[in-house]
Amino acid sequence: MKVLLADDHPLFREGIKPVLRKLYPDLEIIEAIDYPSAFTAMHQAGEVDLVLIDLTMPGMSGLDGVIRFRAAFPETPLVVLSASEQPEDIHQLLTTGALGYITKSSPSEVILGALRLVLAGGVYIPPSLLDYRNYAAEHDSSRPAALTSRQMEVLRELVKGQSNKQIAMALKVTEGTIKIHLATVFRILKVNNRTEAVLVAQKMGLNEPA
Repeated sequence: MKVLLADDHPLFREGIKPVLRKLYPDLEIIEAIDYPSAFTAMHQAGEVDLVLIDLTMPGMSGLDGVIRFRAAFPETPLVVLSASEQPEDIHQLLTTGALGYITKSSPSEVILGALRLVLAGGVYIPPSLLDYRNYAAEHDSSRPAALTSRQMEVLRELVKGQSNKQIAMALKVTEGTIKIHLATVFRILKVNNRTEAVLVAQKMGLNEPA
């Protein structure tokens, strides 16, 4: 089994290696220290069974970095490791297609359990996110619980009739990132194209000033 461990903190990488080796005795761990080296390692390593990636690393911003990584390697299971325990961060990362979000303060038993779940084909959702989703559903009727703030921004720009390039310029991200956001928005809203998404957005009141 081959795992890519991408984190810019050497002490954390060394500390988690013994935990990871409890998964499989012959586990091969490939290390990366930033997003550029993570991309390079993936291209050089051949088939990788699991990616563990820190949310905040040099080379790209956190969320956009994970989105671009998922776009480049969509078939490889990816789990985010982060010091952040904010439910909104966790929620946003899981909507990008990450199969798990593990906080770095988690005990080794929790980390192992989460990784075994992902390798078995599941998705690891921290208990704190379940509480957040319940709260969000009770206190925000204007936004579907599955849409992140960034996805709502993309949807608002779509309602204005903006092209992908124009939305990317407005939100200061790449056009490829916008395409990934739109694909996720279409899936969440259960629509097939931009026109249908705009109709749903208008019903949500997104044609009105924010």
